[in-house]
Amino acid sequence: MIRKSLLALMLAAPLSLIAGARAAAPAAEAPAEPAKVMVVGLVHLANPGRDLFNVQVDDVLSDRRQAEIARIVEGLARFGPDRVMVEMPAALADERYAAYRAGSLPPSRSESVQLGFRLAALRGLERVHGIDVGGDFPFAEVQAFAERHGRGAKLQAMLDGIGEEIQGMNRRLAEGSLGSLLRYMNQPERILRLHGSYIDYLRFGEGEEQPGAVLASAWYARNLQICARLLQALEPGSRAVVIYGEGHAHLLRQCVYEAPGVELVEAADYLPE
Repeated sequence: MIRKSLLALMLAAPLSLIAGARAAAPAAEAPAEPAKVMVVGLVHLANPGRDLFNVQVDDVLSDRRQAEIARIVEGLARFGPDRVMVEMPAALADERYAAYRAGSLPPSRSESVQLGFRLAALRGLERVHGIDVGGDFPFAEVQAFAERHGRGAKLQAMLDGIGEEIQGMNRRLAEGSLGSLLRYMNQPERILRLHGSYIDYLRFGEGEEQPGAVLASAWYARNLQICARLLQALEPGSRAVVIYGEGHAHLLRQCVYEAPGVELVEAADYLPE
C-alpha cells in the first residue's frame, strides 16, 4: 500500500509541475496587424528614354494632365497610406521631397514627384521613402548570342511583341486619360503577362553559355534589393503605396505577396476610370 502511494506521488509530481508551468506562462500575444502594400506600376512620365521601349507621354504639366493626376492621387489617398515609396535613391528622395514641401523644387514631370510627392503631401507625410537601387541589364550579351546562333529572328519577334504593346499604350494615352491608362496597366493578369518577357530570355543560352539566365538573374537581383528596402520601411499595420515603373511591378508584387505579415492591395481598385 505504501509503495503504491509513493508511486502515485512520483507519477503525479511531473504532471503537477507541467500544469504549474502552463499556468505561470504568459498568455500568447495577439498576432500583429499586417502591413498593407499597394504597388502602382506606371510609365515614366518625364520620358527619360532609359528603357528598351518607352511610352511617349505628352506634357504632364498641362492643365489637362494635371487635373487627371489630381484624380489619380485622390483615388490613391482613399487607401489611407502612411508611407509612400518611389523609384529614387533614398538620399535623393529625402532631399527633393524636403524641397517640394518647402516650395523650392523646380517643376518636375517625374512620376516620383507628380504622384509620389503629391500623394505624400496630401497625406501630410514628413518623408517619402526612396527605395531604388541600380543594377545591370546585360541585353547586349543576349543579342550577341542570338546573332551567333541564328536566333536573331526569335529575339526580334519577342521585341516586336513588346513594341506592339507599347504602341497600344500610346494610343490609349492619346485617346483617354492617364488614370484610365494606369488602371489598364495595373490589372493583375496583364502584369503577369508582361513579366513573361523576362522569363522568355531564358530560352537564349546553351550549355555553359547562358546570357538569358544572367540577364534574368540580374533583373531579379535588383528587384530583391528594392523589395528589401520596401519591407524594411514597413511596420505592423502600416499602409504603403509604392510607385514604380511597370517592369518592376510583378516582382515587387510577388515579394509583397510572399512576405509574412504583409498583404498585397490591388491598385486598380483605387485608380480612376
